[in-house]
Amino acid sequence: MSLLYSNTNLTMIAVAIVPAILLMVKVYNMDRLEKEPTKLLVSLVFLGLAAVVLSLITELAGSAVLQLCLAEDTVAYQFWLNFVVVAVSEEFFKFLFLRLRTWRNPNFNCQFDAIVYAVFLSLGFALFENLAYTFQYGIGTALARAVTAIPGHASFGVFMGVFYGISKKASNRGYKGASRLYQFLAVFLPVLLHGSYDYCASDLDANLLPFVLLFLLMYLAAYLLLLRISKSDKYIDKEDGKEAPGD
Repeated sequence: MSLLYSNTNLTMIAVAIVPAILLMVKVYNMDRLEKEPTKLLVSLVFLGLAAVVLSLITELAGSAVLQLCLAEDTVAYQFWLNFVVVAVSEEFFKFLFLRLRTWRNPNFNCQFDAIVYAVFLSLGFALFENLAYTFQYGIGTALARAVTAIPGHASFGVFMGVFYGISKKASNRGYKGASRLYQFLAVFLPVLLHGSYDYCASDLDANLLPFVLLFLLMYLAAYLLLLRISKSDKYIDKEDGKEAPGD
């Protein structure tokens, strides 16, 4: 019996973490100019756990305040819960740790690096969040999240990374105002997408079609951005940076 229980736990852990790891490997392999240090990438994954913990605290506090102000069965409640309490909390803490860990790192010297960093941190967040959901609700939840929530977090990371990379490039060239604007967009667009995703998912009976369309369009756009920036990757500290090999 104990062996069966152990095997079940191992299966649940594998289902919870393998999809995130596979996506990390995919994005890592698309980095064509300079591979990022393993130590840096592993640290970003575990900073995803830190973002999970801080997000949980702010979400619990925000939900408590929201319940005092609005009825849970109202559209207003769902809007504030999904777009502000959840999406802002999670994407803000992801970006905070992303910037703290990588902004001044000497390895951050190519446009695609920003995407690698943001995706690894976002998938670290998704991985640890998925483990918690799996042990709470079972392997069925892990399977469902493997094809929805984990690719969703990866997509949020791609969009965050795109604007984060542009912000770094603007900062290196002395455009501080533009750099701050792109950092804002690096949080705002993922918040918008994340909030829309969660809002639709909160009532799939009513929002199944919008949820499916949003997910497919978001994932397709993120994948096309990955392909485009991987192919045209350049060093961000040079006006006419070196292009990726083979282009």
